[in-house]
Amino acid sequence: MFNFEEELKKLPPKPGVYIMHDKDDTIIYVGKAISLRNRVRSYFRESTNKSPKIEKMVTKIARFEYIVTDSELEALVLENNLIKEHSPRYNTMLKDDKTYPYIKVTTGEEYPRVLFSRQMKKDKSRYFGPFTSAAAVKDTIELINKLYRLRTCNRVLPRDIGLDRPCLNYHIGQCSAPCQGMITKEEYREQVDKALDFLNGNFKPILTDLQQKMEEASENLDFEEAIRYRDLYNSVKQVAQKQKITDSNGEDKDIIALAKDDNDAVVQVFFVRDGRLIGREHFYMTHISDSTSAQILLDFVKQFYAGTPFVPRELMLQEEIEDTEIVEQWLSNRRGSRVHIRVPKKGTKEKLVELAATNAALVLSKDRERIKREEGRTIGAVKEICALLSLPEISRMEAFDISNISGFENVGSMVVYEKGKPKRSDYRKFKIRTVSGPDDYACMKEVLTRRFLHGMEEAKELQEKQLEKEFGSFTKFPDLLLMDGGKGQVNVAKQVLEELHINIPVCGMVKDDNHRTRGLYYQNEEIEIDTRSEGFKLITRIQDEAHRFAIEYHRSLRSKEQVRSVLDDIPGVGPARRKALMRHFKSIDDIRSADAAQLSQVPEIPEHIAEEIYSFFHGSVVK
Repeated sequence: MFNFEEELKKLPPKPGVYIMHDKDDTIIYVGKAISLRNRVRSYFRESTNKSPKIEKMVTKIARFEYIVTDSELEALVLENNLIKEHSPRYNTMLKDDKTYPYIKVTTGEEYPRVLFSRQMKKDKSRYFGPFTSAAAVKDTIELINKLYRLRTCNRVLPRDIGLDRPCLNYHIGQCSAPCQGMITKEEYREQVDKALDFLNGNFKPILTDLQQKMEEASENLDFEEAIRYRDLYNSVKQVAQKQKITDSNGEDKDIIALAKDDNDAVVQVFFVRDGRLIGREHFYMTHISDSTSAQILLDFVKQFYAGTPFVPRELMLQEEIEDTEIVEQWLSNRRGSRVHIRVPKKGTKEKLVELAATNAALVLSKDRERIKREEGRTIGAVKEICALLSLPEISRMEAFDISNISGFENVGSMVVYEKGKPKRSDYRKFKIRTVSGPDDYACMKEVLTRRFLHGMEEAKELQEKQLEKEFGSFTKFPDLLLMDGGKGQVNVAKQVLEELHINIPVCGMVKDDNHRTRGLYYQNEEIEIDTRSEGFKLITRIQDEAHRFAIEYHRSLRSKEQVRSVLDDIPGVGPARRKALMRHFKSIDDIRSADAAQLSQVPEIPEHIAEEIYSFFHGSVVK
């Protein structure tokens, strides 16, 4: 038993990270502190003014642990890593799995290339970005390679010069073929320098050059070449127009602001590189509860810049955050040079922050409406079903269906919905093992028995090994079982559950004569549903999904069965003899028409196998 009083006395007055666990030993909160003793004790001191979120969290704490660090900076880094690894429930979390594209120029190579990259490494290459559009980056790289005829191959130059033929790009005029020594190293480097100039935003020289070449080609009546230069000119102009100047000092900075409501926050970031606004992106922050804007901004900065490979020289924030100095120190270490966090109060910079905040509010407003509609279709629909069936709460629903054609390849499907949304990772298929022929009730009994027995066995294994984490979807039982059909299927499910001593409500999804959902069968009576309600629409979606999943599985098995030959069912005829027969007779009909003597003329077919084949098709052996 964890003794809070004793453990609080042991806390050292040193910097570090503290970790809160609940009764299931799940990590629910991670924090850092200059003094672990003062910070952790404050959670359990009644006189401390705590927010409602923290008050609720404290009631869930079953034990805590801590890690001492040498400095507050080390604690900040460790806190970030632990939050990322465990996603604690009471930490404000950045919902982001994005990786941003960069343009990489391999200036460390003797014959550099311009490449697409998702990582920014500390190598001899030059990186431009990050950008928010991968498609735009790829278009820009393609344009640069066309303009400056740079190589795109992986050949090691100059080692491989002359070892192989030039590639297609050379033949279509998009590579200067350094691999063949058709351009000197110095001339190639000049083209690379021009490409770097282009990436730095100096478009005027290339535009002038392309216009001049376009006019010369036109005067020489080489209209095809003139069109090529015209297209390149327009492409460069388009790239140039996208680079909006936002600042004259050419620095890298991120402009960060947010908008929040009771449950969520949206953080908007404007990316400024070399004084140009190259893109913007919004991010969702969850578990915000009663957190202030400053707290959310602090959590965003720590989590976002712990994961992004590029740290700009300056962050312009909407408002002041705590620990500014230590966060600046951490960011400076990550960047390798000084990073400043500023809150602009006037002028152009303040207007940019306001613009970011306005954009964040627009995203939040738009998403609020979308989320409201989505909740109506999902959580709202589940609540309607709860009310119809007089159930206190439903989180997980499982629906089952059987598919066959005249008893051929009986299969079953299990689909899972959690909080009104399909959880496809938990879907399962069943190939019926014990039933032959079209007996849906027997098939359903087998499917349900296998499903719940498997779940009970997994749960027992978890308990024996004292594991805390679920490792199979079968372990989690549903709050409601939905059967594709009425009274008969419901009674089958009830029988299985009774035999296994499991108590789960069972409901049938009843269809009319036109195979359309008309209501629910529950506790020996049919319940009508308003066909316009979200609950009815959800039941229909679940029933259709279970049916679709079963049919798709059945179809896949039928297609596999159809690639088999009827010859595979004849004793003694394997793949080699089947191929020999088809080579000799050309068709199944010809094989069927042949007698035993004709069949035995095939070198691979002995007489006794020829008799087996004839008997298979005709029922008796005629000698």
